[in-house]
Amino acid sequence: MNPPFDTILLTGAAGRLGTHLRRGLAPLARRLRVSDRSEINELKSNEEAVICDLADQAAVFEMTRGVDAIVHFGGAPLETNWETILNSSIRGSYNIYEGARRHGVKRVVYASSVHAIGYYQVEDHIDAGAPHRPDSLYGVSKCFVEDLSRLYWDKFGIETVCCRIFSSFDQYNDRRLLWSMLTFEDCVRLVTASLTAPRVAHSIIFGTSDNRHKMVDNRLAGHIGFQPQDSTEEHRVEVEARVPAADPRAPAVQFLGGWFVDLGHPDDETSR
Repeated sequence: MNPPFDTILLTGAAGRLGTHLRRGLAPLARRLRVSDRSEINELKSNEEAVICDLADQAAVFEMTRGVDAIVHFGGAPLETNWETILNSSIRGSYNIYEGARRHGVKRVVYASSVHAIGYYQVEDHIDAGAPHRPDSLYGVSKCFVEDLSRLYWDKFGIETVCCRIFSSFDQYNDRRLLWSMLTFEDCVRLVTASLTAPRVAHSIIFGTSDNRHKMVDNRLAGHIGFQPQDSTEEHRVEVEARVPAADPRAPAVQFLGGWFVDLGHPDDETSR
């Protein structure tokens, strides 16, 4: 049986989620073009590696040539200094979309984040129509790319699913993860659904597993067909016994963005 895509480009392929997506997306394409600024280990027979900085426009334009879809998980992975955010996440994402436009790529799946709406409180129960409320420069970069991708849909017809991933780790060191976790397998399911849905236009979907407590409303993304199959319930007793409960009045507990709301400006730290 032929895969639905000839070539998929995956950026951020050496990262935590990118490593799992390499495995999970392999059945969807005859070729997986994997990219990162760092070395990518243990290439499979259907993988080809491109090592480049996303801020290098010429390299990104060449990398996006001849691909059918882009899974864009590259960029700064956490809050960091402004120059890094600007170059890797903002300028780099512009290069990805402009490369897609120039080479006729029709769908992008983008790793957005809860930090684009991190200053909503957990009881607000927002849906994807809520305005941006970033909690960090990292969150600002996610807002920028969400808006950039909407421009490229409205003006150039490039579909995008912005996956607002909440948390995706292999350990539970915070009770917040009991509601915010997206397991690695559910992350693969989310990206697969976003790639293979018949039509996505410009869509935003919240990325969590099928956890007991649901702090956001995903009804506006039903057309994507994402069906999480994992839950954090099997970890609840152990986590609640091991991790002390936080003060419910603490900002990191009140807001969707968690501990990001407690961070100062990152350039204040680097200038000391």
